[in-house]
Amino acid sequence: MSGPSSAGGSADSVGDLALVGVLTVSDRASSGEYADLSGPEVLAFLEEALDSEWQAEVRVIPDERTLVEQTLIELVDDIGCCLVVTTGGTGPAPRDITPDATAAVCDRILPGFGEQMRAISLRHVPTAILSRQIGGTRGSCLILNLPGAPKAIRETIDEVFPAVPYCIDLVGGPYIETTDGPWSAFRPKHARRTAEGG
Repeated sequence: MSGPSSAGGSADSVGDLALVGVLTVSDRASSGEYADLSGPEVLAFLEEALDSEWQAEVRVIPDERTLVEQTLIELVDDIGCCLVVTTGGTGPAPRDITPDATAAVCDRILPGFGEQMRAISLRHVPTAILSRQIGGTRGSCLILNLPGAPKAIRETIDEVFPAVPYCIDLVGGPYIETTDGPWSAFRPKHARRTAEGG
């Protein structure tokens, strides 16, 4: 199921247009049993954190591994997203298959993302140790698994996002510029773009 599309950023930014996939993996949200709150939380983060122009492709689907894999491939290969953020399905329950589907479609896993997100969440809840969330690349796209709870989404993405834009640079994606905040992009000096093109 597709959700409402969203867009933002500034045309005056030194960054490039970024296509971002926002994928909520949830049986109950996809069936309409309850409203998806995690996808909108990711969109709110993008609105606050990205200075580059961006467009989001939003999907809400059930916890079905084949469908998650197909949707990730669609967002990356067909639509051209440079970043896909998933929410939900990262625990040890039988239907928590988001990390498994993510690993299946990635060319490379970047263990630091999962390690850091768990470390962040462990400061708030002891059950964060049960999370299996990962990050990895497919072509020139970074795929990140976030938790399903809106509060946990912001706790983790705010802290790991500084590494995201440079990661996307390194795999050949667009140059993403951020606003000032805890999420601000970190790049080596030689990799920074200025308004003068330097």
